Amino acid sequence: METHSVSKLLALYLVAALFVGSELIQCTTVSYDKKAILINGRRRLLISGSIHYPRSTPEMWEGLIQKAKDGGLDVIDTYVFWNGHEPSPGNYYFEGRYDLVRFIRTVQKAGLYLHLRIGPYVCAEWNFGGFPVWLKYVPGISFRTDNGPFKMAMQGFTQKIVQMMKNERLFASQGGPIILSQIENEYGPESKALGAAGHNYINWAAKMAVGMNTGVPWVMCKEDDAPDPMINACNGFYCDGFTPNKPYKPTLWTEAWSGWFSEFGGTVHHRPVQDLAFAVARFIQKGGSYVNYYMYHGGTNFGRTAGGPFITTSYDYDAPIDEYGLIREPKYTHLKELHRAIKLSEHALVSSDPTVTSLGSYQQAYVFNSGPRSCAAFLSNFHMKSAATVTFNNMHYDLPAWSISILPDCRNAVFNTAKVGVPTSRVQMTPTHNRLLYWETYDEDLSSLHDRSSISTIGLLEQINVTRDTSDYLWYMTNIEINSWESFLHGGKWPTLTLQSAGHAVHVFINGQFSGSAFGTREQREFTFTKPVNLHAGINRIALLSIAVGLPNVGLHFETWKTGIQGSVFLDGLSRGRKDLTMQKWLYKKTLSKQVGLNGETMNLVSPSGASSVDWIRASLATHNQQLKWYKAYFNAPLGNEPLALDMRSMGKGQVWINGQSIGRYWMAFANGDCSMCSYTGTYRETKCQLGCGQPTQRWYHVPRSWLKPTQNLLVVFEELGGDPSKITLVKRSLTR
Repeated sequence: METHSVSKLLALYLVAALFVGSELIQCTTVSYDKKAILINGRRRLLISGSIHYPRSTPEMWEGLIQKAKDGGLDVIDTYVFWNGHEPSPGNYYFEGRYDLVRFIRTVQKAGLYLHLRIGPYVCAEWNFGGFPVWLKYVPGISFRTDNGPFKMAMQGFTQKIVQMMKNERLFASQGGPIILSQIENEYGPESKALGAAGHNYINWAAKMAVGMNTGVPWVMCKEDDAPDPMINACNGFYCDGFTPNKPYKPTLWTEAWSGWFSEFGGTVHHRPVQDLAFAVARFIQKGGSYVNYYMYHGGTNFGRTAGGPFITTSYDYDAPIDEYGLIREPKYTHLKELHRAIKLSEHALVSSDPTVTSLGSYQQAYVFNSGPRSCAAFLSNFHMKSAATVTFNNMHYDLPAWSISILPDCRNAVFNTAKVGVPTSRVQMTPTHNRLLYWETYDEDLSSLHDRSSISTIGLLEQINVTRDTSDYLWYMTNIEINSWESFLHGGKWPTLTLQSAGHAVHVFINGQFSGSAFGTREQREFTFTKPVNLHAGINRIALLSIAVGLPNVGLHFETWKTGIQGSVFLDGLSRGRKDLTMQKWLYKKTLSKQVGLNGETMNLVSPSGASSVDWIRASLATHNQQLKWYKAYFNAPLGNEPLALDMRSMGKGQVWINGQSIGRYWMAFANGDCSMCSYTGTYRETKCQLGCGQPTQRWYHVPRSWLKPTQNLLVVFEELGGDPSKITLVKRSLTR
């Protein structure tokens, strides 16, 4: 009996100990003061990196996060992508690449913290800035301003995410990894443009977020008027000139841009690591205590998630971990060494303010001294061309141009931002020799387009109002009757068709025959097509395939921007002068199932079941370089574990799928830019250090290995312009030094 009682007491003691232990875990406190974020009362100098969960696969997450940790990161930063999580009102999706909880738990398992940037506006070169397109059609709505319908929807989604995090005990106040959350995103320009409405909205957003009682601080980036207790933060290539809006807030850099995004027809952007390290060291020496690399791994805009418009499927961003998950040198290791030097200096950095001493015309010393054994110095040379030898504490230090040396003990220089000791990695894209088994084709039938159309209107409809972004494509169709006595039918010049589009591209077909294309750009979405067209006597069918290449993600009230054929459409060169077609009857393809876009999309040809439901024709040389063609082939997965890609150099423009999953949009648009000499010295902007002039902006398209089966993988390509699918190859990506 006594033994039983002792055992019982021991069991109760163990239960109590576990309870106390769990309470200790739950009592992780996160706060801030003027110097830093405080975790359990301790000031921390935190290094963070952005990894967006939908831009890679769940099978990649653990490896990416471990590489981030090995690179010296403390925090993983991610946006939350509303349009991925709520594709229709009240219908939520948190699976696959959108399994947010799994991603955060993977971060937690690695022993890292997380900054959850809920937004829910994210920008991010993501389709519609992360907003679901259905939000645009809520009655009376106006995005990102003091507007009741918008605030109700925004609060609803924010509450959904916060409650999910609480239910999973993922906030630091519950023992989870989330130490910071962000509401809104880069609102400064909108706030200035909207005046009182913008000010009221940002105050409401702050109050709404704080009222959710997450137990961790909230951040607003690029918003100088962020109300207390929000921490306002900086985004940019450099942030050493940034000061928080209150003296009791820490200096945070939420987006240190490691490179820049690419757009079809533009160059690839490279930011030298010497300049990036210099920018970070400048920020730290000025009192910064939190740096987040945007991006640390950029990843891939799978499917139709790329925004812009015209943003490429690759979101590599010249990040330390490349699109495929491989380490990019020297960027990765040089930054890792920078982080080590900063961490060696951490106690002095967060415990004291710097004393600044001039060491020359362009040279300075920032000295942090918090006691006899806590001294760190940053020696800087801002000259863009000349190195300098400076004297500090009676010792001489060589400083290359545009660089900073870090002395964690105020004596020994353990790191200089310009001295790179790591070779540059070289990319190799090697054919796998896994043959794509014979190609078959299916025509996007144009002959019966007019017969299948179910919508007719007088005048031209806005494209997204019809498609609701369920497809990139919308047919605009009309008829015109040509009299037999028209002079152009008897040896004269063909009449000229002119149309004006609000974006983003158009392919023109006359009586089922291709007549030409026209395209906008990210900077100039609107464009005009004008070209002579071949018409015959009698009824002529004009079919305009308008194409969206990603919806805008930034700009004041971009939800009001238009897409599709929205200007005038007219014919010149007829005997009776100009014929205006704008306000005549136009037809739009829309089936009973409310499908829009292409026949192949309606039939779901991209899926294994859909692909087997129609009769494909064995491809021949005669079918190459034809417009609006579907192609399919099968292949076996290559051996090994190297990342894979499709080389699409032989194709034109379109989309590609593997086993029903969308790799994304492809386009062999050639890069136009200035790829002259690149120097790390001097202020970096995205127009500096361009690569790839005269080459396709993106030639290779990431194929996640987790999407493959050992054999019989279905590859489906929809080609808009014409290409040679027989030259598409599967390649392995590797890096060598």
